[in-house]
Amino acid sequence: FTRTQKIETALAPKRALVIYGPRRVGKTTILKGYLSTQKDKPTMYVVGDDFRIRELFEKELRDELLDFARPYDIIAIDEAQQVPSIGLGAKMIIDAFPEKQLILTGSSSFDLSAKIGEPLTGRHFTMTMLPLAQSEMCSSRFELKGALNSFLIYGSYPEVLSVETKEEKERILNELVSSYLYKDILALDKIKSPDLLRDIARAIAFQIGNEVSLNEIATLVKADVKTVGRYLDVLEKMFVIKKVRGFSRNLRNEISKKAKYYFLDNGVRNAVIGQFSDLASRNDIGGLWENFVFMELYKKSTIAGDSGQYYFWRTHTGKEVDIVREIGGTLTAIECKWSTEASAPALWNETYPDSTFMTINKENYLNELISSEKTSS
Repeated sequence: FTRTQKIETALAPKRALVIYGPRRVGKTTILKGYLSTQKDKPTMYVVGDDFRIRELFEKELRDELLDFARPYDIIAIDEAQQVPSIGLGAKMIIDAFPEKQLILTGSSSFDLSAKIGEPLTGRHFTMTMLPLAQSEMCSSRFELKGALNSFLIYGSYPEVLSVETKEEKERILNELVSSYLYKDILALDKIKSPDLLRDIARAIAFQIGNEVSLNEIATLVKADVKTVGRYLDVLEKMFVIKKVRGFSRNLRNEISKKAKYYFLDNGVRNAVIGQFSDLASRNDIGGLWENFVFMELYKKSTIAGDSGQYYFWRTHTGKEVDIVREIGGTLTAIECKWSTEASAPALWNETYPDSTFMTINKENYLNELISSEKTSS
């Protein structure tokens, strides 16, 4: 596979570059790949759990930080959310040495963005890395279509794609879920109960493609609504799920308060519920397909930097559209159907006559999900 996103195009003078993304998605690989092309420049690469780095930043002593940074043209700190006062320290370095490249990575936007916060406002750009998009896989369309069932069940983490057998894929996904769903998230102060975290994640996994009622989930997991909301917020900021709101611009009866939640990766979703059986024996193919299509569209927008915004649309009378994409004021209504065609609700066409409509199914999905230059067959 080939990552389409490039560090060199995201760098800018007087700005730190912050690379976000879930664990084991390839942030360190892309960072080290970039550093290997900069061998003529003095470089410091360090991981955030390095005791010396943590101690240095925690002191918040400007002279010591600048003495540390002075010899290097490039300073890269992997897993920077582990470094105390990383935001203030990064600001001191950028302000003193605007020509230096400062690159931070983090697998928790919750932790890292909180620590960067105000000190780096206006002094950093961000880059988000997600599991591999279809367009990043060095395969022909024929090969991609042949692997579609596997993508729906096992997802597209680089490590999962690199192994052959179902047993290996399941082992990697189960270990991934137990490490970043439980170990990482439970390390946060806001999250106390591993059982509740597991129950909420499972409840969301069973509702992909559907609107989620926090009240219903709270009843199901025997917790209060505020706690459920807090856990869902953390799951999103730890790159496990993605929240999507209802689209509303014109009609009083459009639903805008509720939300849908998709998993960033189908394989992680299936690991959460312990369900890796073949598509032929499943009753959730519609949800799996919608989750896959949504995330591929979202990845495509993230890679392209097209500022695409994603919603769903539903009225109180039950008229609905699975996905609404808005790019530069242009609306596209998208229905996700595994094997059939669909048409837009008449009320949608009346309300948004300038919008376009498409059905994405297993026959035509690559036309929409893969960039136009990748047309080998």
